[in-house]
This record gives sequence, structure tokens and C-alpha cells, in this order.
Amino acid sequence: MPATVLLTEREPAARDLLERQLPHDGFELAEPGCAPDLVLAADDGEIERWRGQAPVIVLGRAEAGAVERVRAFRRGCDDYVTRPFAYDELVERMRAVLRRAGSAHAPLTAGPLVVDRRARVVTLGGRRVELAQKEYELLVRLAQEPERVFTKDELLREVWGFRTRSRTRTLDAHASRLRRKLRAAEPTAALVDNVWGVGYRLLEPSPG
Repeated sequence: MPATVLLTEREPAARDLLERQLPHDGFELAEPGCAPDLVLAADDGEIERWRGQAPVIVLGRAEAGAVERVRAFRRGCDDYVTRPFAYDELVERMRAVLRRAGSAHAPLTAGPLVVDRRARVVTLGGRRVELAQKEYELLVRLAQEPERVFTKDELLREVWGFRTRSRTRTLDAHASRLRRKLRAAEPTAALVDNVWGVGYRLLEPSPG
């Protein structure tokens, strides 16, 4: 199947070029409301919306400096291309990002939990669990290394994008809601373990 690409490009000439040429190179333009395989973002302000759902390439300003590019990568973009861009180079960068994302979008499993990252569907013991965006992103990060204890600073940085230590209760509130929703789907499943004074892990280590 061709990869679907969502364009958020607002510059008419660039958008027209991409809309005309991408289908000839094996890409399909994503319809509004659909989950794309790749996002071509007009600026780094859109990264937060798509992080954890699809890889993002930012088409940045011609005058963008190193600080702006670094900020975009810290926010979670997968590549950064400055304008004016060479179309053939952009296509190769898109293909490279999609190749890397292939393994990144493989389903995650941890005990009875399955996270289908391509469809953004979470099931526990065969029952679907509906999660808010940040609850889902937190679960994905924990499920990537389910027995590892993540510090609160790590999770605030990797899921929320915080760059400095924070006393916010955001993480604890989301972890609590995530735990309640998982227990509602499967009361016997012990998931989202609070390691006192350190942080969180998804599963307690297996005995032995």
C-alpha cells in the first residue's frame, strides 16, 4: 500500500507542487481526519499534535537557524528541511523517515496489553481501552520497555517535552487516570506501577 502523507503546507506554490508530484512518486495524500503515515508540517508548532501518532518532517523557514532546528528536533520532529527545498531530496528524506518508522510502528505487547501504534488502538485482554492523547503517549513510552523504571524527569521530558526539572503533578495525574482505565478493562492486570521516589514502570519484573 502507498504511504499516506498529510500536508499542512500553507504556501500555495509549494503545496501545489507537492500535491501534483507526490502521487507520481508512490505517495497518497491523506484525507482530513485520517491517520497519516507521515506528516509534512509547515512549522514546528504542529509537532505536539502528531508526536506519537506519525513521523513528522518540518518544512522550515529559509532563514531558520541552528537554534530553531534544534528546538524542532527536541519537540519530536523526525527530520527538518529548510526552504527552498529540492523536491527529489525531500522525497528521499520522506522515504528514509518512513523506513525508520516501519519498526517504530510495530505493535507493542506487554503481558495482556497490546498497543497497535499504526491504528492507535489499545487492547487489554482483548478489550479495547479508550485513552486521551497524553495517556496514550505515556503508555507507549512505558510499553517500549515495560519492566524498566522511568524517572519522572525522563517521562516529563520525553512525553511532555519539558526541558527542566518541574514540580508539576501532570505526570502523576495522567498515570493515575491511565491506571484506572486499564484496571476497568482488566481488574486483575497490575499495570502502571508507581516506584516510590523514582517514577513509573508498566510491569513489575517477572519473578526469577
